[in-house]
Amino acid sequence: MNWITNYVRPKINSMLGRREMPENLWIKDPETGEMVFHKDLEENQWVIPSSGYHMKISAKDRLKHFFDGGAYETLENPKVVVDPLKFRDERRYIDRLRDAKAKTNLEDAVLNGIGSVEGLEVMATVQDFAFMGGSLGMAAGEAIVRGFETAVERRLPLVLFAASGGARMQEGILSLMQLPRTTVAVDRLKEAGLPYIVVLTNPTTGGVTASYAMLGDVHIAEPGALIGFAGPRVIEQTIREKLPEGFQRAEYLREHGMVDMVVPRTEMKATVARLLKILLKKQVALEEAPRLPAPEEAEPAAVSA
Repeated sequence: MNWITNYVRPKINSMLGRREMPENLWIKDPETGEMVFHKDLEENQWVIPSSGYHMKISAKDRLKHFFDGGAYETLENPKVVVDPLKFRDERRYIDRLRDAKAKTNLEDAVLNGIGSVEGLEVMATVQDFAFMGGSLGMAAGEAIVRGFETAVERRLPLVLFAASGGARMQEGILSLMQLPRTTVAVDRLKEAGLPYIVVLTNPTTGGVTASYAMLGDVHIAEPGALIGFAGPRVIEQTIREKLPEGFQRAEYLREHGMVDMVVPRTEMKATVARLLKILLKKQVALEEAPRLPAPEEAEPAAVSA
């Protein structure tokens, strides 16, 4: 079988002029079923152009689109003990970590970057959902704290892009301890008088919403993002009631005061830059208003007989 696959088939394809086509050239819109060419999707920051559906985006791609010219300095994540509880379920935790690192090319679920946003130097902390669901473990917690500490040292505002399923169960209580630690880091940034903006993406749930993700000066959400502590199904089973339509989605939370604004990803950079300039008391360029004619230029009113 290997001989046929590795030798005979390539020979036939070369003789007939066939070329192997990648399987991921087209991506299906989860809402409409429309097929979108992956290059068009990538250029539009992984937002479906026709429906506006926001696909998940990697931490590195998000930083590339967020910073001017896609240029930024990456902070090295602190080293932590790997698999402190020697956890094993269907697989060993250490094996899951190895696979997640190979899949994402990240050390853990959090990536810190420093760059300029419309000329303003900013610290950005991004969670990557592709790394074990963006779960919060010791390594991720340390990376978040490092980001806040560096922002205080360099006197930079911090923008955090949250995407997480919550605490990392394979680290037990050590994972839960990251909630108060990151909360203290937020307090130190605010004591230094530096702005903290949170961008809530799909999904942001669990212990992350119980700590640093809901402590920002301004909370922005991407359209359609699921945001909450427990999932809708768990809540329905607990209270034994049917939840409202769109419950825990970004638009519902904005209407009920949990989120300040819902902003498409393609407009996120400009919106965050404008907010930071306001919070830092920088001069903000206003859109030029249409010029009204001066009184002497206006046509005289008709005089009735």
